[in-house]
Amino acid sequence: MSPTAATVSPPRIIYGAVLGSPYVARLLGGTLIGRLPNGMAPVAIVLWTLAAGRGIALGGLLSALYGLASALSQPVKGRMMDRYGQSAVHLPAAALNSSLLIVLPLAAPHGGPASATAIVVVAGLTAPPLEAGLRALWPSILPDLRLRHAALSLDTGTQGLLYIVGPLLVAALSSTYNPATALAVTATLGLAGTLVVATAPPSRRWRPTPTTSGTGTTRRLASPPLASLFVALAGVGCAIGALNALAVAMSDTHGRQMLSGLLPAAFSAGSFLGGLVYGRRTWPCSTTRQLVLSSAAFLAGWLPLLVLHAPYAAIAAVALPGAFLTVVVACAYVATDALTPAGRTSEAYAWLICSIGVGQAAGTALAGRLADHALALAALPAAGAAFALTVLLLARPDQGAVRRDRHRCRYA
Repeated sequence: MSPTAATVSPPRIIYGAVLGSPYVARLLGGTLIGRLPNGMAPVAIVLWTLAAGRGIALGGLLSALYGLASALSQPVKGRMMDRYGQSAVHLPAAALNSSLLIVLPLAAPHGGPASATAIVVVAGLTAPPLEAGLRALWPSILPDLRLRHAALSLDTGTQGLLYIVGPLLVAALSSTYNPATALAVTATLGLAGTLVVATAPPSRRWRPTPTTSGTGTTRRLASPPLASLFVALAGVGCAIGALNALAVAMSDTHGRQMLSGLLPAAFSAGSFLGGLVYGRRTWPCSTTRQLVLSSAAFLAGWLPLLVLHAPYAAIAAVALPGAFLTVVVACAYVATDALTPAGRTSEAYAWLICSIGVGQAAGTALAGRLADHALALAALPAAGAAFALTVLLLARPDQGAVRRDRHRCRYA
């Protein structure tokens, strides 16, 4: 892998200049609202299943299927955006996803577990690909490299807030009203946020710049360096997925239920703060070097969990790998952009998201198998991070040409 960032002087960047740029606040805010179901729906599905008397096993399965279906369908939806535009994909997907989340409490009791499973899987498959869509818009909205760097870091860092605010909102709605209401609010927020994004002029008018090879066919997306990057990101996702199971195990060990939420919240808070710090400066070293160094720091951040067993020490410790997660993901997006043929950016970003999502599912599954082995469970996030760093170090740096600051979108 050899993506390189332009070397510039590293003055501080004011986020007000980023958010004050045309459409940035609208698109970023709409995307965050539209993606709240990512943090709300899995929790709401579990709580609804329990309230319906179906048991936590089914609730966990349905929740996992929703997340997995959403992750696995990302590349298909990304490819569709590259062919038909963003609004043509966002609006139908959001309408169907929201409708199914509202219908779930009404239809599933009459059809049993099979009906609930079908509804949840289709709802996950139709979750609108807002994250990949927003990343594809940044070059056209912010042609200035420094402002785009800050926007990408802000965008990546604020993702952690989804998994803090979302579950808390679901818990509040379920306790005050019921889980069915929480699902309805989840659906409404997802549809509202998507409408804000899809009706914005940059999203409505966005089309990828078509690029063809000498034979007249679209260039292939797959390449060894890009595949290596996506494999590495699966290891990053594995670390994140393992943390959720580790948090539940620690809460059970110490008899403190709040730990199951506090550990992921501390990790997400670290990610948000890390993104703010990273995005305020442009860095002189290449994207490849930043990616490797941040992956090494991400790995190092997990190591204290092997010896820190006290709850509050563990809460403080997980903020460190969270801070470097934003840097890893932001650099991964820049590298993906450099290694992707023009006209295939949305699909490539979707594969990136899919890689992390599949890694998260694998990490959660592995952590479940290791739940009775405290040391192995604590080491699993570090193992996922070590896998990611190893793949990045082994990837050959001379594979693939690099094109910097390419403007691959145009307005129709």
